[in-house]
Amino acid sequence: MNIKHLMLTLFVAASAVVGKADNVYTIYPVTHSQKAMAGTVSFTNKVYIMADEGIDKTTIERAKGVLADKGLKAVESKKVPVGFSVVYLGVNNAKGYADRMAKKFKVDRKVLTAKGKFDRHILVLTGDVKKRANVLILGENTDATFCGLASLEQILDRGTKNLPCVRIDDYADIQYRGVIEGYYGVPYNADVTKDLFRFMARYKMNTYMYGAKSDPYHSQKWGEAYPKKITEQQKSIGYLSEDMMRDIVNVSHQNKVNFIWAIHPGKAFTDPKESAVIDKIMQKFELMYGLGVRQFGVFVDDVGVPSDAPTLKLNAERLTQVQQAVENRWNRHYSAPADTVKPINFVPQLYAYSWVKEDKRKNFFNALGNTPKHVVVYITGAAVWTVPNSKDLEIVSGELGRGLAWWWNYPCNDNDMTKLFVRDTYGNFADEKWIDNKATLPKELKGASALISNPMQQGAASKIALFGVGDYGWNNAGFDNEADFKAAVRAVVGQEKAPAFEYLTQYLRYYDNEPLASLVNDYKQTGDSHALKAEMTKLLEACSKIDVMEKSTCESDSIFYADIHPWMNKVSDMAYLTLQLLEQIDMQPSMRNAVVVKKLQKTVAEIEHNAHYQFNVLNGMGEEIELSSRTAEPAAKVLRPFLDYLAAKLN
Repeated sequence: MNIKHLMLTLFVAASAVVGKADNVYTIYPVTHSQKAMAGTVSFTNKVYIMADEGIDKTTIERAKGVLADKGLKAVESKKVPVGFSVVYLGVNNAKGYADRMAKKFKVDRKVLTAKGKFDRHILVLTGDVKKRANVLILGENTDATFCGLASLEQILDRGTKNLPCVRIDDYADIQYRGVIEGYYGVPYNADVTKDLFRFMARYKMNTYMYGAKSDPYHSQKWGEAYPKKITEQQKSIGYLSEDMMRDIVNVSHQNKVNFIWAIHPGKAFTDPKESAVIDKIMQKFELMYGLGVRQFGVFVDDVGVPSDAPTLKLNAERLTQVQQAVENRWNRHYSAPADTVKPINFVPQLYAYSWVKEDKRKNFFNALGNTPKHVVVYITGAAVWTVPNSKDLEIVSGELGRGLAWWWNYPCNDNDMTKLFVRDTYGNFADEKWIDNKATLPKELKGASALISNPMQQGAASKIALFGVGDYGWNNAGFDNEADFKAAVRAVVGQEKAPAFEYLTQYLRYYDNEPLASLVNDYKQTGDSHALKAEMTKLLEACSKIDVMEKSTCESDSIFYADIHPWMNKVSDMAYLTLQLLEQIDMQPSMRNAVVVKKLQKTVAEIEHNAHYQFNVLNGMGEEIELSSRTAEPAAKVLRPFLDYLAAKLN
C-alpha cells in the first residue's frame, strides 16, 4: 500500500463521523465528545509509533507503555510502515507528520482552539482497507497529547481486536487537577505517592502539591536539606530521605504530574526581623531543584491572619521577592524548557475568607494583589471545608485582581481520623460532618485555575474520591455522582472485586444506615434472625474477596489493602460476632455454652481496644508533632451498637 493510500484510509473516516455525540467507549474522566465512525478495526501485534518533533520523550514512553501493557510490541519509527498498525502523535500546527495529515484530510480542529479550555486534543481510531487499526492523537501541545493516551489506554481495556472506530474531541474545564498532600497526619510513603502518580496519569490529573504538615523538612526544619538516610521507624511515619524524594520527583515527571514542593516558613515569612528569610527559602529551593523539582509552593497557612497594613504589605513584598528570585535563578532567556521553574503556588494566611469581616478581607486580598499575576493563590472558599463554588471564587478574585486556585479539603479526614471516606462524592459529603451535606458540585465552576484535593491520610484509599475530583475537574457538566462512584470502584479494585467492595463501602463508612438499620429494626420487632444472618454472611463473603488484596502481587492492590485493613478487620470481626451472638440467642437458654457466651461478651466489651483495628496518626506540625494511635470506626451507627444490644440480650 502506498503512503498516500494509507493516509487516505486513515482519515477519510475521520471526517465522515455522525453529527451527534455517542458513548462508544467508557472513558474517565467523562469525555466531552465521542462520535461513532463506521466499522471496526484490530491492532497488529507490532504497533509503530510515529511522533512529531513537538512530542516529548515522556509522551512517547507513555505510548509505548500503554501498548506494551496490552500485549502489543511498540516500535518507534520515523517512516510510515506498511502492513502494521500505527499510532501517530502530534502537536497542532507544528507542521509535523501527524499535523500535516490532519490538515491534508481536513480533520476538523475547532476543539483545539476552544476558548477557556485546557489539554485540548483529538483522538481518531480508524483503520486501513484491511481493518488494521491506526490512531491519531493531535494535541494543542505534547501534554495534551499525553492526555489523549489515557483515553487510548481505556479504549484498549476492551481488547485489541474488533474495536469500534471513533473520534474523540476532548479537553479539561479546569487547567490543573490533582492532589494537595496538605493534611495533618502521617505523610504518604514513597510507594503510595508513586502509585498515586500512575493513577493520576491514567485519569488525566496533572498536579501534585507536596505540603505534608507533619514532614519536618516542610515546616519545622524548612531550611534544612532532606537527610541522606532515615531509620525504619522514621520511614514508618512518613519521613523521606534525599534519594526517596528524588525518586518520587522522577516518577512524577514520568507521569507528567507537576510536582510542586512547598515550603512552610511559618511566621518568619512576615517577621520584619527575619531579613534573610528569602535567601533561606531560595537555598532550600536550590536543594530541591537538585532533586528534580521544577515548581515550588510557599505556605503560610495556620499561623494566624495578619490585618495591619505593614504586615500585609510585607507579605506581598516577600512573595514578590520569592517569585523574582526564582525567575532570576532559573528562568533566563537561555534556559532550556526542562530547566525552567513554573510559577510559585501560594497558600495565604487567609485561605478561608469568612474568618474575618469584609473590610479586613478586602484589605488582605487587595494587598496580596500587588504580587506578580502569574503567582497562583489558593483558597478553600468561605470556610475550611467548603465545596467548590463559583460565588466564593468571584468574591475573592474581585478583591485579588486575578483568578484563583481551589484547595479542596476533601476527602481529608484529619478532623475525623477514625473515619474512612470511600463512598460516592455526595455520600462522603454526608459522612464528613464538617462539609455541608446538602452541597452539590456546580455544573460549571467559574474562575478556578486549579482544583486540587486534600485527601485522607490513607492515600491509596483516597483514590476513590480522587477519581471523582479528576472526573469533575475535567468535565464539570459531565459529572454523574453515581456513575462516577461505580467507575471509581472498578478503577481502584478491579472489575472482578468491584461488586464486593461497592457493597462493603456501606459498612466501611461510619454511618452504616441501610440496609442494616431496617434489618435490625425488624429483628427487634419479630426476633427472627434469618435476614440478619444472611446479611452478615454476605458481609463476611465480601470481606474475604477483598482480603486477597493484602498479599496481591499487584502493588496497587497491596498498598490499597494496607490503608483499609483496620476498618476491614473490624467490619469482618463485627459481622462474625453478630452471627455468633445470634446463634447463642436463638438457642434455648439451657443449650447455650456459658464459656462461649462469656467470651463473646468480653470480646464485644473490649472491641474498641483491639490492636487489629488501630493505626498511627501524627498530630500537629513544626515542633508540636506527636505520634499516637486511633481505632477505626466503621459501621459505627448501626452495627457497632447492635453488638452491645446482642451482648446485653444474652444476660
